[in-house]
Amino acid sequence: MGDRLHRGRGRPGRRRLRVRHLAQHPQAPQGQGASRRRRAGRRVGRDSRPGRLRRDHHLVSDPVDPAAAVEPPAGLGRASAILAAGTVVSRVLGFVRAVVLALTIGSLGAAGNAFAVGNQLPNNIYALVAGGVLSAVLVPQIVRAAAHSDGGQQFINRVVTLGIVVFAVVTIAATLAAPALVGVYTVQSTTGRGFTPAALALATAFAYWCLPQIFFYALYSLLSEVLNARQVFGPFTWAPVLNNVVSIAGFAFFMVLFGGAQQNSTVEVWDTARITLLGASTTLAVAAQALVLFLFWRRAGLRFRPDFRWRGVGLGATGKAAGWLFGMILITQLAGIVQSQVTSIASGNGASNLALQNSWLIFMLPHSVIAVSVATAYFTRMSGHASAGNLGGVRDDLSASLRSIGLLIVFAAVSLSVVAYPFARVFTITGFTDVAAMGNVILAFLPGLILFSMLFVLQRVFYALGDTRTPFFMQCVQSGLFVIGALLCILLPTAWIGVGIAAVTSLAGSAQAVLAIVLVRRRLMGMDGALVLRRHLQYLVLSLAAGAVGVAVVALLGGYSADGFAQSGVFPALLSIVIAAAVMGAVYFGLLLAFRNPELASVTSVVSARFGRRR
Repeated sequence: MGDRLHRGRGRPGRRRLRVRHLAQHPQAPQGQGASRRRRAGRRVGRDSRPGRLRRDHHLVSDPVDPAAAVEPPAGLGRASAILAAGTVVSRVLGFVRAVVLALTIGSLGAAGNAFAVGNQLPNNIYALVAGGVLSAVLVPQIVRAAAHSDGGQQFINRVVTLGIVVFAVVTIAATLAAPALVGVYTVQSTTGRGFTPAALALATAFAYWCLPQIFFYALYSLLSEVLNARQVFGPFTWAPVLNNVVSIAGFAFFMVLFGGAQQNSTVEVWDTARITLLGASTTLAVAAQALVLFLFWRRAGLRFRPDFRWRGVGLGATGKAAGWLFGMILITQLAGIVQSQVTSIASGNGASNLALQNSWLIFMLPHSVIAVSVATAYFTRMSGHASAGNLGGVRDDLSASLRSIGLLIVFAAVSLSVVAYPFARVFTITGFTDVAAMGNVILAFLPGLILFSMLFVLQRVFYALGDTRTPFFMQCVQSGLFVIGALLCILLPTAWIGVGIAAVTSLAGSAQAVLAIVLVRRRLMGMDGALVLRRHLQYLVLSLAAGAVGVAVVALLGGYSADGFAQSGVFPALLSIVIAAAVMGAVYFGLLLAFRNPELASVTSVVSARFGRRR
């Protein structure tokens, strides 16, 4: 699982860092670190640039209403609503894209796994080569250049020109190395445990078409940073929507010409026309996402002219913090290689690369929509308290954010477990055996969801305090545990390797979160742990009660049997998920109201402030 995965941000003093959370480009997790590399929902209200917590001096005081803490400065309310709406629409369309892709080539077939490997490579290479550089080196200089007499026009032209040249060179080199890269991320075998020679050749063909995406991913990131530095916020959020729309259209056209998963799940049917259409439409979607941003440069008061005078751009100013950031990305990528290799052993015989990517996408839905959105307000306040040296304020905000996020994430973990098999049916049309295979992967991921979302907050405590080294060593622990567990999964029966990888991901990530809790508690001299634990136990008990009702509903709808209504098609499965979720939600939130849970009102106010259209 490469994405994803997907996965820090903060503004400690003058140092500003972030790791992008590329959720708009569905991919599977490399361990768990990659999920935090993907674009973590850049928000107005933290900084004029995405992914950084802004040092708002009016937040250093002690506001008591979390909703009030996210009230944006004058003139940014509309932009905040546009960003929030774009993020939600992009994530929803990203999910639709994954479903359509599964209907096109299948989730568990050898062809789907070959595409998953080929299409994952550009995300991995981009994250390793360009992600850390853009975040830690170029972005701060772009922002500083905006204060020049020409508004930074000359400097921005130089940086963008340099970026285009560097990205092009890296992309060409990676594309030429496609066979070697595919070999690094897969295990080839003629005994049924790994990619067959034909599947490896198909993955390589897809890689040739998909690796040019490196250039467009990097260009999109660079252009987004420039636009946001110029106070043009909407395009970078809505551009991934165009990516998903173009992808969905390409997949639909593919099905019109060549049929769906039943016709395309095996390697043998893939000819040049099929490979070209699927690979080209996928890369075209990423290109559209990047190139559309040029249309907004005039709105930003910019006119791009190539400028090759690069002296003084300052590539040497990486700094110690950037080194730790790059190290964390590198460690995650190395773990991802091991994960992809082990997962590829199950190709054609169980849940493998594409099934794990889609399962991770389901896992990430509640985290991306709930945890990131609710936590934004608390991140801003936490950064302000940290800048003022107010550790008590950081502790209070940490406790409040963990309790508020937990209220929804614990319920999401339980409810997704209840509907795991219907969800797997949405991505699988090749029989109940394959539904069970993917459903078990989803179930193996979900125990780690609660601590995964906790870790999202805990890491940002370190970033707010100016510490990028500790998260690096925490990532080393997680990646080390994951690699050991992943290698042990080789001993499992082939059909259970995917489930084992998902379980190891949950265990390693949970261990990292527990370590983070210990270290944060030591750093802050406490973190209100008793109250946080009590609240989470309450959430768990109430969620299990709602989940028990949900199990009965799904069972009645036939979600756990091969001949049941919920397993009879994609739309019956979706309808069953909606019905079960509505029933479980009514029970859970009804119980929260009955027990007068104080976090319920807080979460409601934060979400309303986050997504409301304010001026």
